Amino acid sequence: MQDLSSPNLQIDPDAANNRTVSSASGQESGSVRQKEKQLRLFAHIFNSVHEGIIVTDADKNMLFINPAFSTITGYSANDLIGKNLNLLHLGLMNDAFNHDDTWCSINENGYWQGEVVGRRKNDESYAECLSISTMKNDRGEINYYIGVFSDISERKAAEERMAYVVLHDFLTNLPNGLLLQDRLAQAISHAGREKHKVAVMCLDLDHFKAINDMLGHLVGDKLLQEVAKRISSVSRASDTVSRRGGDEFVIMLPDLETVDDATDIAVKLIDAISGLCIIDGNEIKITTSIGISIFPEDGCDGDSLIKYADAAMYHAKKNGRNNYQFFTNEMNQLALERMSIERKLCHAIEQQGFCLHYQPQVNLRSGRIIGVEALLRWNNPEIGMVPPEYFIPIAEETGLIISIGEWVLREACRQNSEWRMLGLPKITVAVNLSAVQFRQNNFGEMIKEILREYELDPSGLELEITESAVMHNAEASIALLLELKAMGLKLAVDDFGTGYSSLSYLKRFPIDKLKIDQSFVRDITVDSDDAVIVSTIINMARTLKLKVIAEGVETAEQLSFLKHQECDEIQGYYFSKPMPPEKINSLLASGYEVDGQWSYQSK
Repeated sequence: MQDLSSPNLQIDPDAANNRTVSSASGQESGSVRQKEKQLRLFAHIFNSVHEGIIVTDADKNMLFINPAFSTITGYSANDLIGKNLNLLHLGLMNDAFNHDDTWCSINENGYWQGEVVGRRKNDESYAECLSISTMKNDRGEINYYIGVFSDISERKAAEERMAYVVLHDFLTNLPNGLLLQDRLAQAISHAGREKHKVAVMCLDLDHFKAINDMLGHLVGDKLLQEVAKRISSVSRASDTVSRRGGDEFVIMLPDLETVDDATDIAVKLIDAISGLCIIDGNEIKITTSIGISIFPEDGCDGDSLIKYADAAMYHAKKNGRNNYQFFTNEMNQLALERMSIERKLCHAIEQQGFCLHYQPQVNLRSGRIIGVEALLRWNNPEIGMVPPEYFIPIAEETGLIISIGEWVLREACRQNSEWRMLGLPKITVAVNLSAVQFRQNNFGEMIKEILREYELDPSGLELEITESAVMHNAEASIALLLELKAMGLKLAVDDFGTGYSSLSYLKRFPIDKLKIDQSFVRDITVDSDDAVIVSTIINMARTLKLKVIAEGVETAEQLSFLKHQECDEIQGYYFSKPMPPEKINSLLASGYEVDGQWSYQSK
């Protein structure tokens, strides 16, 4: 037999005979020419299609192949024609296709189609879509098998790539939540049968947002990739390490004999992650907080186990970070309350549900109010007044503090601009900045925009930054402080004395004021250590030509001590509680003056 590409190929024996018979009839000659024309057309189609075609006889001896067959498989007509398909198998590795039952089905139904794996002449495997049909004679007997197939390797590879993308995290190549849930469900099912345990760990990097904001997202992404490698390096082959999003990872540990097995892995994870990372020349020390839930003790489904491990993780953060905690019912309740507060915070941002109260700041020498500190208040219609110390940490952890902080800055500047337009005495409004705000990109540009929007002189705004925030990356802090100082803003270091400051850096900070934390002021008249600390801060500030303000002043004795130490300014309940803006209006409009008994009155 021959390849159909041969010009002398004869498909129909009767047609070949007709070419040798002379016919006196013009009609018969026309019939012969018509059949020859059809043969040429069929041969052209057979040779031109991109699908591979093979024809065998009833005994599966190969009779014809087309050029596309050779292109796809690498086999020529000389390699195959006359050989039996069962002996060669065309390199097919699909046992189901080569099984007798499959051929019985083909013989009975006359047709079969499916996807099989083929092997080219060079031993390379490929995926193909194959259909086989039969051609029978007038007696219903099979004369020929005709196979038509196409190479679908590229399509299958694309489908596999798509499936991988759908089930894996693009940054770390770790399984994502979808794949984790599937594997977790299988692990729970298997553990239930075998009476084993399954642990779920939620892992969150400590202070990652600050690193991301300070060094940029590119460094943050590389850090996440390094952490993913470290987690994988201490995990077992049977574990699933997945990235939940951001800096959160979830690890599923199947087939545990005891809870201690999870403890061992948690300790290894903490040790592995806490090593120094060098990313683009930056030395980064990262730690992690881990929450752990256990099947079947804590839950019997994947969603519950992840939720409870997440609750335990937040408990680990509250316990000082860089540790692991197991889930308890109490944690679950706290987590639910936290989630509720987070949702209500989002709603408050959208509905402008916050307001500012202002606490006067008084100059001790003149007795006059020289400024106010803007203090955030949230009176939720469902749960009432929410203490800032309760919702601010949640806002910082979730990143909502960025939106809230910008609103506070805008409202404080708007209010001070309004006071000035009313002709009231000019004062400074002090606004606390969170560490997350201080490190956000383009912070200086945002401040400029706000000042322009409300036409407020920069001297009317004082920014209070905590000691720990400015010392987190002192060099970067100096650059930003210089930028802010160049605008004409006043700068203060808040909660001074509660963190760790290097005096060599402190003298380089372009700041105006140190704010003594109320924890030292509270006991200055009864605790000699606090008295010494406050006195030292005041003397140091005087040497550095900085002003000092003491917060939390509540008694005449505290006031007397601070006056004796020549503290510059104070604020606290002894003079005034925080009050709404309209009361500040009245206070400023009254032409107040502080007398010797430390009460204010109109001039």
